[in-house]
Amino acid sequence: MSQPLVEMRGIVKSFPGVRALDGVDFTLRRGEIHSLMGENGAGKSTLIKILGGAYRPDRGSIHLNSQPIQPASPLVAQRLGISTVYQEINLIPELSVAENLSLGREPRRLGMIDWRAVRRRGQEMMQRLDLNIDVTQALRSYSIAVQQMVAIARALDENAGVLVLDEPTSSLDAAEVRQLFAVMRRLRNQGLGIIFISHFLDQVYEVSDRLTVLRNGKLVGEYATANLPRLELISKMIGKDLAAVKEMEARHGAPRSETPHPPLLAARGLTRRHALQPLDLEIHAGEVVGLAGLLGSGRTETARLLFGIDRSDGGALNIAGASVARHSPRTAIRRGLAFAPEDRKAQGIVPELSVRENIVLALQGRRGWFRKLSVGRQREQVDRFIKALGIATPDAEKPVGQLSGGNQQKVILARWLAMQPRLLILDEPTRGIDVGAKAEIERLVGQLCREGMALLFISSELDEVARDSHRVIVLRDRRKVAELHGHDIDLQNIMRHIAAQPEGSPAAEPARDPAAEPEGNHA
Repeated sequence: MSQPLVEMRGIVKSFPGVRALDGVDFTLRRGEIHSLMGENGAGKSTLIKILGGAYRPDRGSIHLNSQPIQPASPLVAQRLGISTVYQEINLIPELSVAENLSLGREPRRLGMIDWRAVRRRGQEMMQRLDLNIDVTQALRSYSIAVQQMVAIARALDENAGVLVLDEPTSSLDAAEVRQLFAVMRRLRNQGLGIIFISHFLDQVYEVSDRLTVLRNGKLVGEYATANLPRLELISKMIGKDLAAVKEMEARHGAPRSETPHPPLLAARGLTRRHALQPLDLEIHAGEVVGLAGLLGSGRTETARLLFGIDRSDGGALNIAGASVARHSPRTAIRRGLAFAPEDRKAQGIVPELSVRENIVLALQGRRGWFRKLSVGRQREQVDRFIKALGIATPDAEKPVGQLSGGNQQKVILARWLAMQPRLLILDEPTRGIDVGAKAEIERLVGQLCREGMALLFISSELDEVARDSHRVIVLRDRRKVAELHGHDIDLQNIMRHIAAQPEGSPAAEPARDPAAEPEGNHA
């Protein structure tokens, strides 16, 4: 077993109201690709930001090459040999590749920038990645994949020993991913330690040697990738062991039968580049359709396309029997669609406005500002929903930002229910709220369904999806991989489809277990 390159022990980090990391251990060895796994809120980003100097830990220690370090800033971390490439490429498209590579550290001669040296150095840095391109061309003239390689080349300073790649494949197609993986393997064989963060299971199993799983800010475990079956990985990420899955299925029984109502919404081949592969989907009146999948599988992207926030690149959308050509949130609302987004604080509530003002926002928006709803009518509507949904607030004029997360979620639901929508899209409606509020929202989903409303229900809690849905669409790596009906809907079956390896996929290079190799192979 090679000696550890990075050792993080007992890392604790808290933010107001939340403990992001709770005594987490992490080890990266020289000459390995180590995947950091976990659902949203698991603590992955916080951990790499501590390693990269963006955050300071509250407690814990970090050792690099057996020496204690305390990176106080990203610049200090880079000088220590720890480089991070984030999902969003932070380079300047208008500058040339060579200028981007040397930006802020240009070689000088007689007090002036040595442009010949800049170009020569840029060529050498790209050749290290086995990429022969014209470094004098503007960065924007190259594909996203090449821009990603330039960002990696810039991160690989001469003393770089640790490379952190945060969702580097999110905007790449299959050929570009293969190109990136070839570079990662080459750097691994040169002795670098690479931390790889991705929500794509196929990619994790293709390229990583070892993986660490976090859940809710705590360490679940470290595993050799080759020794951890996919289904076990998913159960560790979501916190449901296989025995608990079977027990839950027995307790909740089979899902309800499928509703016979005609389709309210039908999508055929709906697609968006880098966001969603062609998708077929039907949602019927009086039906709950669940979208299941891990973070990054395309769930939110699907919701945004259906509501018209994002424009599709292809496919057809039909709502209530009418073909939709130019789709937008405004037209979606006119056709009876409503959308409660995942990020309620940034995209749902307006925290400075009152509960009343938040609830009537969409209703007033649909009427237009020249047909203003009277304050008396507003209060009548709002009081009805406060009572019906059990929103805990002393009065309707309290700023919604001062309510608990569960009550903020109910306010968002009340806003859309006031419009009497035909289809309600719920993206993570139970995230970050207490058990009681979760139960109330699940009860509300069932009640709305019985009243004839169609619901698209998205949740990371797969047991909620299995329990509350008539049909379940399973997504993996931005594509639909299964559609489950009736008695086929159970937690274990959903997990099995998420974990399955795609049929006909090219054989991946088997992941190596560094512990099984002589140390010399990592030099």
